[in-house]
Amino acid sequence: MAKPGLSAAVLLLLLGFLSVSSVNADTLLSAPLNVTIREIEVNSAMVTWEILEGDPVIGFAITQQKKDVRMLRFIQEVNTTTRSCALWDLDEDTEYIVHVQSISMGGSSPPSDPVLFRTPKESEKMASKSPDEVMMEEFGQAAQLRAGELIIIVVVLIMWAGVIALFCRQYDIIKDNEPNNNKDKAKNSSECSTPEHPQGGLLRSNV
Repeated sequence: MAKPGLSAAVLLLLLGFLSVSSVNADTLLSAPLNVTIREIEVNSAMVTWEILEGDPVIGFAITQQKKDVRMLRFIQEVNTTTRSCALWDLDEDTEYIVHVQSISMGGSSPPSDPVLFRTPKESEKMASKSPDEVMMEEFGQAAQLRAGELIIIVVVLIMWAGVIALFCRQYDIIKDNEPNNNKDKAKNSSECSTPEHPQGGLLRSNV
């Protein structure tokens, strides 16, 4: 006959195992699906993916690696529901391998199937553009240059207008002071031309 204490311990262990198994089953995530690379440019790209409905996903993690190179770039973001991420600072004409993982409160999902893509060369990208796209880019660059030149011209004109206004103000002040200076000079000259005798009257010479 089994002891009551031993039976209770076995029951507690069994309940603990079942609860842990239930938690693991609830928090286990599936790997992201349909991982796709879009908008591939010379130095950037966009990775998108999907998740299973009902997975408690709160973020994602992306590993980016050059083919045949061990160095990895790790991108992680939480508290988001986005299903896309921009890859930047890529090298042209280079192959990359990308994995995506989902993140929940309980941990991370297994990595997705690897996705391989290659960035184009600058010359290939330019050749693939239509004449209209090239013309629009050149037009945009020319418009930016013209806008910069106009800003410089306006600043220079404002500076010249300020200098001219300052000069006119100084000139008006000088013109306003000239009549007073002339009056002072006339007064001083008249005082010097008719000196007065101490007892009054003008000095006369004796004949």
